[in-house]
Amino acid sequence: MPAPEAADREPLHARSIEIRGYRRADGLYDIEGTLTDTKPYDFPIAGGVRRAGEPVHLMRLRITVDRALTILEAEAATEAMPYVEYCGTIVPAYRKLVGLAIGPGYLRDVKERLGGVRGCTHLTELALALATGAFQTMAGQRVQDPERKPFQIDRCHALASGAPAVARYYPRWYRGEEAAEPAAEEDRP
Repeated sequence: MPAPEAADREPLHARSIEIRGYRRADGLYDIEGTLTDTKPYDFPIAGGVRRAGEPVHLMRLRITVDRALTILEAEAATEAMPYVEYCGTIVPAYRKLVGLAIGPGYLRDVKERLGGVRGCTHLTELALALATGAFQTMAGQRVQDPERKPFQIDRCHALASGAPAVARYYPRWYRGEEAAEPAAEEDRP
């Protein structure tokens, strides 16, 4: 369904978050995120004026995970920031991601380690977004144990264990009252 038509408006800000996942030659996986904020007009900040289109924020975060989605390495960088002498000093703190498992409790653990003044708002936002990027990167990379419930069930409304999509595509794990017709083999994810 397309989005409804927007009202007449003037652009004031653009934030772009890009996440890319890679399989490394050593069998590990890199998940990289970049956050960029720009303004369509000259914008005064603490360190001077950013010209229209120049990044106010340009931050990067890369994590390296194994097949179990445990973070083995984490590297952050700030390339554009409003407080040039200060913002980048928090970059080493993002090594605190090492050892975390991307799964239940990940968001809570990231916020405990890097939330508020323990981190940078924008890099922490990337750390949270990298979790879904890691799941998408690993889709098709891990062999699903047929005896274990697929990880995506009960992670969104469409795949709630009582939802029709689960009844159709994952009938073994369906916990609703109505059973739908199982999907054809070619329709299964």
